[in-house]
Amino acid sequence: MAAAIDLYAYQEPILFLATAGIVVPLFHRLKISPVLGFLGAGALLGPYGLGRLTAEHPWINWLTLTNQEETSHLAEFGVVFLLFTIGIELSWQRLRTLRRLVFGFGSLQVLVCSLALGALAFPLVGTITGSAIVGLAFALSSTAIVIPVMAEQKRLNTPAGRATFSALIFQDLAVAPILFTLAVLDTGQPEVTTASFLWALSQAAVALAVLVGLGRIILRPFFQLASAAKSPEVFMAACLLVVIVTSLIAAVSGLSMALGAFIAGILLSETEYRRAVDVTIQPFKGLLLGVFFASVGMKLDLFHLFDAPLLVLSAATAVIAVKAVIVVGLGRPFGLTLAESAESGLLLGPAGEFALVILGGAIAGGLVPSGIGQNLLIVTTLTMITIPLLARLARKLSRRLAKRQVPDPLLAIAPPPDEAGRVVIAGYGRVGRLVAEMLARHKVPYLAVDMNPAVVANQRRAGDPVYFGNAAHPEFLRACGIDRALALVVTLDTRGSIEAVVTAARQERADITIVARARDAKHAGELYKLGVDDAVPETIEASLQLSEAVLADIGIPMGLVIASIHERRDEFRAILKSSNTKRDPARTEFRARRTVGKNALGKSAEPSAPSNDLSTGETKSQVDS
Repeated sequence: MAAAIDLYAYQEPILFLATAGIVVPLFHRLKISPVLGFLGAGALLGPYGLGRLTAEHPWINWLTLTNQEETSHLAEFGVVFLLFTIGIELSWQRLRTLRRLVFGFGSLQVLVCSLALGALAFPLVGTITGSAIVGLAFALSSTAIVIPVMAEQKRLNTPAGRATFSALIFQDLAVAPILFTLAVLDTGQPEVTTASFLWALSQAAVALAVLVGLGRIILRPFFQLASAAKSPEVFMAACLLVVIVTSLIAAVSGLSMALGAFIAGILLSETEYRRAVDVTIQPFKGLLLGVFFASVGMKLDLFHLFDAPLLVLSAATAVIAVKAVIVVGLGRPFGLTLAESAESGLLLGPAGEFALVILGGAIAGGLVPSGIGQNLLIVTTLTMITIPLLARLARKLSRRLAKRQVPDPLLAIAPPPDEAGRVVIAGYGRVGRLVAEMLARHKVPYLAVDMNPAVVANQRRAGDPVYFGNAAHPEFLRACGIDRALALVVTLDTRGSIEAVVTAARQERADITIVARARDAKHAGELYKLGVDDAVPETIEASLQLSEAVLADIGIPMGLVIASIHERRDEFRAILKSSNTKRDPARTEFRARRTVGKNALGKSAEPSAPSNDLSTGETKSQVDS
């Protein structure tokens, strides 16, 4: 006879999976962050939501999430997996690049916010120790919510994203010392002394060194062994083992579990397995983060909020406002604009998950009065719930401030119009910089323009002749010396902006050579119709480069490969040009006028044959591309 099954033991996992299956698709369709859905589900299904009705209606117990302790243990792994995947996207080199923001901006943010919020908490708490703990707790922000929200908005690689991420990393590093300090101050643990506190810190430092040292030695051979089995299950088990073991080693050493997983991720980022590991971990990260957000919602007692609504809401608003103002003030000395500082301020303004841990420990140790502590826990949860909304507000405010801010003095430099025979590059992103590099290699003078002030300022400091402005404005093109330029290269990445620049340039000067980037063959045809000399479709060019690589790799002589690729490129160009010339009878007269203009600049009316230099493998068309 089969053993009896305890259905209640499976109730919460089934309920959570059902919630995830409803929340994620529904909120994606409504274009709302699923984070809010999980938070709301936790509040509704938690002990302070439907859980209040279980005494009168026992059947509701099947629809509630009431085991907060068990859920919190599982939820902690959501933050662990999040930090692990963040580490995979980083490297030691990038961390070294961010060290000024991590240890400069991040440390000042924690210190100044702790002092300010601690001073505000003193009238409520009544003791210096308690108010200091409250200040430290609220100075920390939510890594688990801010990072996914910024990743969803694709803002992690922006200046504001890097500053926010750097501050969050320092906060995670600061959690262990804060918890140690809390243990020292706890009168219920007299065995904890300053000496044991220092010993614990040194133990944590040794643990970090061991994790880094052993990780560099063990991880690559370990994943080589796992991948050699050619079993997805074995590889998945290896990934989970690395995450769990490193996080537990960090926890035993007094560090946060998330920090241990973060270090493991950074070590794996330098191996060839980083992408495979990231793909394997993603499903676990998503589900466990959902558990974490639901567990945060479970702690929200709205009825307790109604006991002192003015106090709780005022405190929540004050926490966000004070931290945001401080971050804005600190951001400017670290190179952030007002718009970027404001965005970081609103993202770092709310409290975080570690505040719940610190405040809970302070209440248990008698350092913060229980009643006030419960209200502060609600304040923490309320501020965390507002993060997705604040992220949207931060993005809108950043755009508005960016339009009003005073431009960098480097952006006010007018482009010199007096140099004849140079090439004007519209757009100075990765494609534009590569074109400029090739022009410089062939000693062709150039001038670049871009609408991104950060790009312009950074590249000017690097010594590049790049200027801020909109190349679609005829007046700006004249200031760039379009009347004497040899050619115009348009490397912008949106159809509308490319076509606007081409139209403005052709109206200003009918005979100038225009080479433009195109999204695909159809877009290239439209650009030929607007009057470009060469349109380089990204899809076709990528296909030609793949063909060139495979032909060379299988042993076809390089000279024949280059000649055939060049011939095929010319065939595509001829097809696109002829199709649009037929639709535009004025094209023939247009070309004739341009040829006359080129002769006046000393160029041959007949196009020169493309040069195939087999020693370098470069062709004129490849340089233009």
